[in-house]
Amino acid sequence: MKKLVKQIDELFAAISVDANKAVAGNKTAGARARKASIELEKVLKEFRKVSIAEAKK
Repeated sequence: MKKLVKQIDELFAAISVDANKAVAGNKTAGARARKASIELEKVLKEFRKVSIAEAKK
């Protein structure tokens, strides 16, 4: 679970940086932010699965 939390933190940080660049007009950064958000969604789904399994123990 710690690995997933670390991965979530890293992806969120990447999205934040790229989103700020996209707001400033960098189109490539916008694409990177969108790609990272898709990856973040996958990791969050996995986190939910693991979290529920841990709660049932």
